Formats: sequence, C-alpha cells, structure tokens
Amino acid sequence: MTVRTTTAAGRSGASTRAKTVAIPQLAWNQVRPAPVVLVSGTESFLAERAIRQLRDFLKGEDPSLEVSDIEADGYVPGELLTVASPSLFGEPRMIRVASVERCTDSFIAEAIEYLQNPADDTYLVLRHGGGVRGKKLLDALRGGLGGGIEVVCAELKKDAEKYDFAVAEFRAAGRKVAPGALRALVSAFSDDLAELSAACQQLMSDSSTEITEATVDRYYSGRVEANAFKVADAAIAGRHGEALITLRHALSSGADPVPIVAAFASKIRTMAKLYGARGGSAQLAQQFGLAPWQVDRARRDLQGWTEGGLAACIEALAETDANVKGGGRDPVFSIERLVGVIAGRGQ
Repeated sequence: MTVRTTTAAGRSGASTRAKTVAIPQLAWNQVRPAPVVLVSGTESFLAERAIRQLRDFLKGEDPSLEVSDIEADGYVPGELLTVASPSLFGEPRMIRVASVERCTDSFIAEAIEYLQNPADDTYLVLRHGGGVRGKKLLDALRGGLGGGIEVVCAELKKDAEKYDFAVAEFRAAGRKVAPGALRALVSAFSDDLAELSAACQQLMSDSSTEITEATVDRYYSGRVEANAFKVADAAIAGRHGEALITLRHALSSGADPVPIVAAFASKIRTMAKLYGARGGSAQLAQQFGLAPWQVDRARRDLQGWTEGGLAACIEALAETDANVKGGGRDPVFSIERLVGVIAGRGQ
C-alpha cells in the first residue's frame, strides 16, 4: 500500500486544523494499517471503500484476522475493552466502530482510555461522518494519542474531482477509456458516487475493448440522454427545440427540477468565470479549480455569447432556482422559460 502523508488543508479543506494535527492525514485510497485509524468525512462511499480495502489488506496479511463491529451510538460500557482483549489463539483483530459522530459519553471516555494503551495486533477503525460530537476524542487522536492515522473522505463536489475518480477506477483495472466516455459517465452519474463507480465497473466487466463514448451510450443511453446536462448543452448551443424535448423526456422519466436547474447553473457559472479569461487550458483549470476539458468545453460554449447575455441568464437562473424550490406555482413552466432565455443567449 502506498503511503503519502498530506495535511488536512490539502485533503479536506480544513486549513484551520492543519497546524494542530500531529498524525498523518491520508486520502481514502492511501489507507494503511495503524493501531488506530480515524476515517473521517461526509463521503460515505469512499469511507466504506477505504475500510473495506484495509480489511482486505489485513486479511491478506493474516487470514485468521478477527473482525468485530461496534455501534458507537448504542455503545454498551466495557464493550471496547471486551472485544480488544487478547484471544485464546492470539489472532490479529480489526475493530470497526460506526457512527462515532453520534457516540455516547461512555464511548468517548473509554475510547480515550484505550488510546493511552492500544492493544497489540489490534486495529481500531473509527468512522466519524462529521459534526462536533466526539470532538474530545478526535482532538486526542489527532494530537497523537494512540499513534493513529486519519483517512479523510471528503465529499467530491466538483466535476473535476469526480472525473479524476472515474479515471482512477479505470486506471486501477488497467483499462483504456476515452475522455468522451469519462465525461458522459460523470455527467450521467454526477449525483451519486456509488452509482458512478458501479457504472465504471459494469462497463469494464462487459467490455473487453477500449471503452468509448459509444459504449457508454449503448449501456446508459436513457440515463445519459435524459440527463440534466444534456438539456443544458442543447440550450447553451442555441438548440431550443432539442433542449425542450430532452427536458420533457427527463421530467417524464422522473427527473427532479432542482438538479436540472443546478446543471444549468454549473455550466453558466463556469462560462461566466472564463468569459474574457486568457491563458492555456491547464493554467486556467488550475486557477479556477476545473479540469482542462471543462475549460475547453466552456470556451466552445462561449462562442456567440456576450457579457450582457451571460448576466441576463444568471438573473433568470436565480429566479428559476427560487421558483423550483417552492417560490413558484409551476416549476416546469419556469424551467421551460429558462431554456428559452439560455437558448437565446440571454437576448
């Protein structure tokens, strides 16, 4: 397992903690054995995968590994000490503790006591999903008590982060995938990382050749075609009729108006950021927190647009966003009107 220590600021954005953390902070895919492993962050899918990878690694090292589970929100006093006690045959132990963000006071007290003298050949894994509950325990662990590490599983919010995640999925399997296929996958499954991962695994399982955009369309055509970003792409390109048809198909397939408006907002915001910006794709991507392909796409989308047109669309987006979130009586009409404004480039 590759180990690269990073700061909290680099992985989770919590720059205020970086100066006080005395233990290694690793990305989810850099998990490694340690007497205590804190798996923190709101991205449950990555956290579960990190814990599973650690278990599989420890099982590979010693198949006799004994795995125990504790629910911190329903903790029974003495439970941690009991499961951490040496077994008759001395097998290594992995103790997985869930819901530490909702833990009881007795768990906090006993866990801190355990950190002062961790059991031999035992790996205590604490899953904390965020919040201030258990802060005393987290501060003790991050301060170095117990000789642990922290695996940060922050939510992947940016499309660039999800794109990189999909790239890593195919790279880990040694499979080739076209950039267009990756973009289509990220667009189709941007709302759920678990679904994005499952789609990647499905494509690799069923296709023995390079995975192209045509492959993605063949497997997920309904999902991709009805995707909110397809509606936005057609409207931004000025194809009003196509955008309305795609929108109605998406809505009839059960799509919610709120994420559709969010897709429009994401693309229009990116275009506004890059309007008038000069520099190479890589330079601008780093400057604005985007992937290079997003910069290239936004530049193509900006052809024929004016600054005033972008401003008008941003105003229409704000109004539509309020309407679909309860401020208007007809969310569908509001989105259709927005499509018309964007297809007309704000004119």
